[in-house]
Amino acid sequence: MFGMFKKDPVEKLRKEHARLLSEAHRLSTVDRTRSDEMTAKAAEIEDKLLALGNGGKP
Repeated sequence: MFGMFKKDPVEKLRKEHARLLSEAHRLSTVDRTRSDEMTAKAAEIEDKLLALGNGGKP
């Protein structure tokens, strides 16, 4: 009954990945160092998605 309220960890990682890439793109013209940091964090999350076996695809 309460299982329907649990969040999918893969979906959470996908949203975080998209948020980081969006922020990195925004920062790319303002602060290149922080943009690179955001891109690196997004790459780490992408690796986690790949490790989960679904390739990060819906």
